[in-house]
Amino acid sequence: MEWLHAGRVGRPHGLDGSFYVTGARPRLLTLGTTVTLDGVAHEIVRRAGVPEHPIVRLAGIDDRTAVEALRGRALHVALAEAPALDEGEWWGRELEGCAVFDGAREVGTVSALLELPSCEVLEVTRREGGELLVPMVKDALRSVDVAAGEGESPYYCVFEADFDDAATYSAALESPEGQAVRADVPNYATGGVVVLNYELRAD
Repeated sequence: MEWLHAGRVGRPHGLDGSFYVTGARPRLLTLGTTVTLDGVAHEIVRRAGVPEHPIVRLAGIDDRTAVEALRGRALHVALAEAPALDEGEWWGRELEGCAVFDGAREVGTVSALLELPSCEVLEVTRREGGELLVPMVKDALRSVDVAAGEGESPYYCVFEADFDDAATYSAALESPEGQAVRADVPNYATGGVVVLNYELRAD
């Protein structure tokens, strides 16, 4: 089962076991929703506060002392039970692991969806190392295809090669070694091949 992070247990509110949720995703914290805390399922029996600082009480947690013992613990909601999102919206868990492309060039892989004060951003682990933050806005994202990351890859293998310029690339293809490689391709790529040629520019 896949889970969504809904926040963490914060400081108590009152004496009845209610508490603030830190790092909250308010849409996951609705009255009647079942959340897991330390592997135990609890129903949300009280929901108050504001979206930025929600307050909840969970069934089975009935006093301040119990809340204090749980401060900092993570709350999770099953993805299958999460509310439906509008078109063009995704839960962070759905985007994690997706490949990020700039045109035909693969930039890296989504490692997390972060909520910043100004907007949500994708944290991308670059192929060459390091991190990249991509704002979840139309000017930065051309398209999102979560389904493309599901199931088995249609490709048997991927080969990449860098050349100094177009002339060097053409010479390599026409060389005896290049001709031998091209002749050998049908022996293992029985379904055909996809060749992508593109220019790399240093920013």
